[in-house]
Amino acid sequence: MHSGHLLLEEPIRMVSILKPSKASFFPAMTKIVGTLGPKSRSVEVISSCLKAGMSVARFDFSWCDPEYHQETLENLKTSIKSTKKLCAVMLDTVGAEMQVVNKSEKSISLQAEAQVVLTPDRGQEASSQILPINYDGLAKSMKKGDTIFVGQYLFTGSETTSVWLEVSEVTGQDVVCTIKNSATLAGSLFTLHASQVHIDLPTLTDKDKEVISTWGVKNKIDFLSLSYTRHAEDVRQAREFLSKLGDLSQTHIFAKIENIEGLTHFDEILQEADGIILSRGNLGIDLPPEKVFFFQKSALYKCNMAGKPAVLTRVVDSMTDNLRPTRAEATDVANAVLDGSDAILLGAETLRGLYPVETISTVGKICAEAEKVFNQDRYFKRTVKYVGEPMSHLESIASSAVRAAIKVKASVIICFTSSGRAARLIAKYRPTMPVLSVVIPRLKTNQLKWSFSGAFEDQLPTHLWESLFTINARQSLVVRGLFPILADPRHPADSTSASNESILKVALDHGKAAGVIKSHDRVVVCQKVGDSSVVKIIELED
Repeated sequence: MHSGHLLLEEPIRMVSILKPSKASFFPAMTKIVGTLGPKSRSVEVISSCLKAGMSVARFDFSWCDPEYHQETLENLKTSIKSTKKLCAVMLDTVGAEMQVVNKSEKSISLQAEAQVVLTPDRGQEASSQILPINYDGLAKSMKKGDTIFVGQYLFTGSETTSVWLEVSEVTGQDVVCTIKNSATLAGSLFTLHASQVHIDLPTLTDKDKEVISTWGVKNKIDFLSLSYTRHAEDVRQAREFLSKLGDLSQTHIFAKIENIEGLTHFDEILQEADGIILSRGNLGIDLPPEKVFFFQKSALYKCNMAGKPAVLTRVVDSMTDNLRPTRAEATDVANAVLDGSDAILLGAETLRGLYPVETISTVGKICAEAEKVFNQDRYFKRTVKYVGEPMSHLESIASSAVRAAIKVKASVIICFTSSGRAARLIAKYRPTMPVLSVVIPRLKTNQLKWSFSGAFEDQLPTHLWESLFTINARQSLVVRGLFPILADPRHPADSTSASNESILKVALDHGKAAGVIKSHDRVVVCQKVGDSSVVKIIELED
């Protein structure tokens, strides 16, 4: 795998580093995915999360029921309406996840050097001596000396809510383990991860299919996070399943890479998926610590060159209980940006963490600072070289728009698009300025029949500013540097130049209101005129 390069602008001026950051309508170019849960599901907290910079809300179905998540989603809709902040919806599947089942929900205390038995007999009650699991085939896959991790959020090396087990012996379907660290397991379900072992469970389980075909269809989800993706066929099967569900045929599938098996088949998975989530909690268990950085850089590089969004998890675990990240975590977030991440995914930090809003704000500030020293020139040249010649028509237009914007020091790039593909291609070249993606409806008949799609269609009036919520617009909310606006449906993509000029004025007004466009600024506009794609530079007057 290609390891990529550290994309750092040199030299870095210490004076500029010490200057306080200015507040901006766009907190950072890098996006933030927040997992909503007990500590982040009220209208008040969600509204604050949106204002702090969350652009995608993740709903994790490995815990709690659809009714609970529906209540949270309704609160999200209310928050979006009141804050007028865009937010996409991501459904995260359970997938091939092994779990310890604790029906009584009593805390389980495990002591170092004691023994505990993992059994598929779910009739047993979980205790410090026996842990019932949801998988019958574990004993077949394990041998003496293998390692197993158990916990709500897996083992990080410092917390006492996860436990490291070492297999002592296998007896029938039971696995007898020695406990390596003292811990207390609290809750009804705990993830179980057997290091570098193939688990014969489907990637899309029956439970997942039921949730997607009910909750997912009802709410017209924007993203499906496909947990434990191990092969390209996993993505193909998920896409085939979504294609039969009508409204979900346009849902983007993000393959969640969680183990060695997924990394081994990374290239073919990347070809099939719309984006990648690097789940570092599980990967950190499957990989030796000294290998984690290499696979992270390699995977991000490949996603960048393919022009597909890359999302990184587990960056500020300590902020689950603390107001400030550790020095290592702050550096980790910055390096994720420099390595090419499109978005940072916050899990426990926002789901059960004490400071969900502060965490989003802090991560956003770190991302914004890292973006200032990102070596765009080197990245641009590397991407152009990778794409090679002859370039496709769209790729040529996208790279030209970014090159022109850099040369004339444009404040923004405005891209007219109906599918969002052109705007995503521009963002692929990582311009230093925001890309305003003006999503324009496309006419299929002589009569304009326009309906809003997505989870928020019943919440918003058909005013230009408030009708932002189509799926193409929301799906750009996970792409670094891309900020969507939906054009008035009365001005479709194949409309007149006069219509395009009026839409451009709306986009410019939006940029001015956001504080990214000022008088005498230069703006690069990328749009289709007839059968031709045009890149033009405009200079604003007073």
